[in-house]
Amino acid sequence: MPVQAITSLQQFHDLINGDKPVVIDFWAKWCGPCRLISPVFEGFAEDSNFAHIGFYKVDSDEQDEICQEVGIRSMPTFSLYHKGDKVSELVGADPRALQTLLEKAASL
Repeated sequence: MPVQAITSLQQFHDLINGDKPVVIDFWAKWCGPCRLISPVFEGFAEDSNFAHIGFYKVDSDEQDEICQEVGIRSMPTFSLYHKGDKVSELVGADPRALQTLLEKAASL
């Protein structure tokens, strides 16, 4: 499943309160590490091992309201949500740690 952009606070709430785990990449266009990890995140989104996980991105400059609500302070930040709860979070562009986060999401 390709990575999809979250474009509203309502969409964000609908997604995180759903039944399937979702991983959200909070990023910014000006963030160098964000640009480096983005292809890795997109690759994981196409991996069949993670097929039941929703992969989403939030542009922090365009969706300030979402970022303020969840307390994003650094980018990139990857947040794992399941049934309305934040299960885990990763700050930084670490491919191995991102894979670990996704493996945790796959186990939900």
